[in-house]
Amino acid sequence: MRLDINLASQPYQDARRFWVLWGLAVAGAVIVTGALVAYTASGLLQARRQQADIDAIQSKISALSDQESQARAVLAEPQNREIRDRSQYLNDLFHHKAFSWTKVFEDLEQVMPPHLHVVAITPALNTNNQLEIRLSVAGESRDRALELVRKMEGSKRFRETAINSESAHGNPGQGEVEFDISALYVPDNGAASPQAGGQ
Repeated sequence: MRLDINLASQPYQDARRFWVLWGLAVAGAVIVTGALVAYTASGLLQARRQQADIDAIQSKISALSDQESQARAVLAEPQNREIRDRSQYLNDLFHHKAFSWTKVFEDLEQVMPPHLHVVAITPALNTNNQLEIRLSVAGESRDRALELVRKMEGSKRFRETAINSESAHGNPGQGEVEFDISALYVPDNGAASPQAGGQ
């Protein structure tokens, strides 16, 4: 029996090679898809764990806020006002006792630019029970005050430094300029001596 094959009308095709390549491509796509699904599932599980941690922290914060509200309500009762006032007085006393004039002036000396001097300084506790100092400084130009603010912000002892007001004294260009500056003071409690409050 004789078979006549015309290669011009029926070209030879390597079907086996085609299916091998196709199978490899499909297998690669399946592997990539599986990896993406696993990565997405891992991300979702991690997000759920993080959300659970956040919910637990928020629950603790809410419980602490409730306890604080209850404690404040108890202290606000008429029979407890005397204890509350005495406690506040003692806390204020402890804060003032921890304040060292010597240390503050040493820290200010580190940041004070030339041709600028302290006119007055007042420590006080702000509404958040943080130690705040108010400075009145005088110098020949506003640039010196701005330099002082920059240096105080760069120091570990002062935060949230700002010029609150300024005023000129004497003839324009010849007199001094006075500035009121406020800053939160962060004392170095480890270096403070027990006698610091009396200085």
